[in-house]
Amino acid sequence: MRPRPPDREPFFHCVKIQWDQVESKDRFPFSIPAIQNIEVLDLHPAVTFLIGENGKGKSTLLEAIAVRLDFEATGGDAEANFGQRPLDGGLHDAIRIRSSNFRRPADRFFLRAETVFILATQLDRKARKDPQVLRRFGSQSLHNRSHGEAFLAIVQNLMKQESFFLLDEPEAALSPSRQLAVLKEIDWLVPAGCRFVIATHSPILLAYPDSRIYELGDHGVTEVKYEETEHYKLTRSS
Repeated sequence: MRPRPPDREPFFHCVKIQWDQVESKDRFPFSIPAIQNIEVLDLHPAVTFLIGENGKGKSTLLEAIAVRLDFEATGGDAEANFGQRPLDGGLHDAIRIRSSNFRRPADRFFLRAETVFILATQLDRKARKDPQVLRRFGSQSLHNRSHGEAFLAIVQNLMKQESFFLLDEPEAALSPSRQLAVLKEIDWLVPAGCRFVIATHSPILLAYPDSRIYELGDHGVTEVKYEETEHYKLTRSS
């Protein structure tokens, strides 16, 4: 892989928190230091990473962005309807997302490692009415595969060109070699017009060169270079 400038206008430019819509910064998730310090978060035209220790707000922020874009909180495509209430404490109500006036995604997807089972069940339900639904997966239920294999199959078969994707800690389901496979898919999809926002702990995924990395912590939100991340430093020293 090598860095290359994005050749298309991004779908979404930035995320804002309308603090005048927030009753109190003392309640979750507005009490999280990183969340408190967000006014405007500019999105990279290709891939934006959110990193930080557990509990620092990266998945909460990603879920709020997803719900604001009309995704189910549990994840899935734009048509998913699992009936799950958002767990972001109302953060999505205060978020505003600035979109491009020129491009709209052909499709959207919010993928969480822990909800692959739910998505596989939904696909099976659809396949009872239309067996062609599973054709992209070798006409087999994703329940017949391991968690990691099912996750990778979703990435490789449901992600389309000119689309927008939110991924929440995808490495949780993937071995290092499968993470490299996902990285390869991202590298193919970015020049095909796709854009990503990814919350992750993976030094493998963070190595993608055409990206921006935001670290969420007690200090707030800081843009960092790959070599400055603890993920890189710990991996290199081990």
